[in-house]
Amino acid sequence: MVTFDEFRAMALALPEAVQQPTWEIETLRVRTKIFAMGSPDGTSVSVKASHEDQTELLAGAPEVFSYPQYVGRHGWVGVRLDLVDREELRELLTEAWRRTAPKRMVREFDATQAR
Repeated sequence: MVTFDEFRAMALALPEAVQQPTWEIETLRVRTKIFAMGSPDGTSVSVKASHEDQTELLAGAPEVFSYPQYVGRHGWVGVRLDLVDREELRELLTEAWRRTAPKRMVREFDATQAR
């Protein structure tokens, strides 16, 4: 089980990630672009993904992953915090951040991870 606070901490550990309340939820952003969001009182969060990853996740673990309202059509995936594996969520957040961050920032991040 992952708490919302743990989810938020994972996201904020990524370079230049910030939290901003929007639409009565907390959005996690890099620069001004959202890569994850959720409510501290909720049981699930939404994470930016590709359509391919979304399809694979929903088919592989429909009890954990879902098609979120409004943003699902853009490839986002809903994640149940009480059922997701902590490391899988960390990987999803990192990939969401990578899809959103400027290319130069991603290259710099990748260079530090390769060490």
